[in-house]
Amino acid sequence: MFLAVKEIRHEKLRYGLIISMIVLIGYLMFMLMGMMLGLANENTAAIDSWDAKSVVLNKNSNISLSQSLIAKQDLPNLNGHQALVGQTPAVIERAKGATDKQTIQFVGLDSSQFIYQKKMKLSSGHKPHGKNQVVLDEGLKSKGYRLGDQITLNGNTQKYRVVGFAKDAKLNIASIVYGNLTTWQTLKGTGDQFAASGIFSDQKQTVKNKNLKQYSIGTFIDKLPGYAAQNMTFEFMIAFLMVISLIVITVFLYILTMQKIPNYAVLRAQGIPAAYLIGATIGQAVILMVSGTLGALLLMIVSKAAMPSSVPMLINWPLTGILSLALVVLGVAGSLLPVRMISQIAPLDAMR
Repeated sequence: MFLAVKEIRHEKLRYGLIISMIVLIGYLMFMLMGMMLGLANENTAAIDSWDAKSVVLNKNSNISLSQSLIAKQDLPNLNGHQALVGQTPAVIERAKGATDKQTIQFVGLDSSQFIYQKKMKLSSGHKPHGKNQVVLDEGLKSKGYRLGDQITLNGNTQKYRVVGFAKDAKLNIASIVYGNLTTWQTLKGTGDQFAASGIFSDQKQTVKNKNLKQYSIGTFIDKLPGYAAQNMTFEFMIAFLMVISLIVITVFLYILTMQKIPNYAVLRAQGIPAAYLIGATIGQAVILMVSGTLGALLLMIVSKAAMPSSVPMLINWPLTGILSLALVVLGVAGSLLPVRMISQIAPLDAMR
């Protein structure tokens, strides 16, 4: 390790450029993973906050909450672990002084069931009481919505008062507006013949009705529009970057080792064992990769702090740690190719 550190200190510019390259590769990988997790979270934040384990939908809905309708006559006997959820896309605007409209997901709940009672986490205000009160995703504050505002939905004349803002109220990358099931029936245009879009439960459910089907929450999330394709795209991009980083780092270390062959030959002639030189090369790779990875992490944290709240980015430290370790391991693995060259250096080469 002494030789590795001594060489890095002597060739500051050369190794500084290599570390900068590693920083940029790592930074790109971390940012892509953060954005992937951020977009995934905006698809499923509300569902995750409900802590649901299963959902019952209309069997012909193709596992889509927005396409599912559960008729009242098909409703099973509900228990305290189940909650009706009515969901439909809608457009929200302020009744007075509106400057723009926002596309949202309206979610109707029953106030006696567990999602409303235990899982709706508010950042301010209170839960909706009655059919003319709603709770908005706290992200809509950046759009100018405030407690006490009166809003309309889908351009209807009916006005709703904003009584609270909820945390983790995102579904399908859209803000949620929580209200009651009666309002959902009005927006959906179904009348009172349909009870909800789905039945969520914090336990596994058993369905005996032929018109309904139960799904695990994992299966339901995987079928969200674009969710699986979006995650797979980001995963492939990160994987390709890791392969590219392995190739680039290997090439750099190989070239550096070739340039140092005369020096290594002299050291071998002086009695320095090949194992020591190999250890110095691997140690050098570890120093470069760890330094570059730490620089990339620092750059990611600064970027996250500077980004506007409208950019979906989420840092998951356990996953970031795994990715960091993988990047270091790949870099060290790339140093094994020059190792073979060092092991074949003969002391006689120094005399030539």
